[in-house]
Amino acid sequence: MPKVTFIDAAGSSRVINIPAGWSLMEGAVQNDVTGIAAECGGGCACATCHVFVAPEWIGKLPEKSPAENDLLECTAVSRTPASRLSCQIPMSDALDGLVVHLPERQT
Repeated sequence: MPKVTFIDAAGSSRVINIPAGWSLMEGAVQNDVTGIAAECGGGCACATCHVFVAPEWIGKLPEKSPAENDLLECTAVSRTPASRLSCQIPMSDALDGLVVHLPERQT
């Protein structure tokens, strides 16, 4: 089961296991990770599951869909090249060790 490190805006970190096949957002919500609002429940319709992916992991993720790319323009905290919607990151064993930073707010 892939382990993911979530680092909040204050620098505190939390490591959780997320089953392969779940989205990063599902794992965060199921483990009560503070900072992932996920208002649309993972439908790629709200941008409240915004994360910043650690640089060494960016190239290991699937490309952004046009819908995800458009929604990243609507985040509460400005997007960066590391911005992704966690609902659009499918977990797999290849992502074991993934590190993501949470924005200071989602709404």
